[in-house]
Amino acid sequence: MIDITLENFQAELIEGSVATPVLLDIWAEWCGPCKQLGPVLEKLETEYAGRFTLAKLDADKVPQISSQLSEMFGVRSIPFCVMFKDGQPVDGFVGAIPADKIREFLDKHVPAAEQVEAASQEAAAQEALAEGDTEGALERLQHAVATDPANDDARFDYVKLLLQMGRIDDAKVAFAPVIARTTLVRRFDSLQRWMDAIDFAAPASGPEPTLADFDARIAAGKRDFDARFGRAQLLMDAQRWTDAMDELLEILMRDKSWNEELARKTYIAVLDLIEPPKVKVADGQIPPDDPVVATYRRRLSSVVLS
Repeated sequence: MIDITLENFQAELIEGSVATPVLLDIWAEWCGPCKQLGPVLEKLETEYAGRFTLAKLDADKVPQISSQLSEMFGVRSIPFCVMFKDGQPVDGFVGAIPADKIREFLDKHVPAAEQVEAASQEAAAQEALAEGDTEGALERLQHAVATDPANDDARFDYVKLLLQMGRIDDAKVAFAPVIARTTLVRRFDSLQRWMDAIDFAAPASGPEPTLADFDARIAAGKRDFDARFGRAQLLMDAQRWTDAMDELLEILMRDKSWNEELARKTYIAVLDLIEPPKVKVADGQIPPDDPVVATYRRRLSSVVLS
């Protein structure tokens, strides 16, 4: 719980609510219902275990803020509680309402416990990867997906890590629940294109294609785009990402729209697959771009826009 003043209003309430929803309790010392509501809110803050932050504002000590919010919501009495999310007041309620009603209000605006746990596991997985602990990261990502199956970031990272480790069957099982969403979530489409490349490199029947096979075809015809794309798929299977993008650029420089823009779509998929998580920076600063990703984005733009 934090007390809001003119000095900390911007940092604790506006900026703070970007990371975690903040419930602002506007109260006064002389207000009997306020004193009834206060302990209930404090217990709920503990019960929700970090899913929201409780902030209190004395209407008599900081009338500038309380009157502005009262006018915004058309409220003339206290206690008056306002939910802040992403730096904005989004909802509120008036009076010392029962705890069950407050829970209903909170549950409309704060993340579920499963979402918070999954996000925590996702963050821990990225830290483990940064430290070289691949197995630890995989375990945390698996837990995140099991805890919150709707966490697309965790599922993307989980399937991606399984593919990087060569655990193709496990990756396909983990990907199966979202396979129908590849048209809606671009990064899922990117995973599907990687798995397609893996399947292409190891067909269920017939001989496995080789780079030498495609090199010979390309030498015989620079515009053999099927050969160039096949070569790019083998490079994706081998996780030779920049080599794969270089081959796809060769197609794009000659025919941007070939095969319903297959080369461009696959190139973008590779960018999604190789882009590392954004590093944490101070508030107001922009995380730096990965130099390889930035370079190949520029190359794509120069070809597509030429």
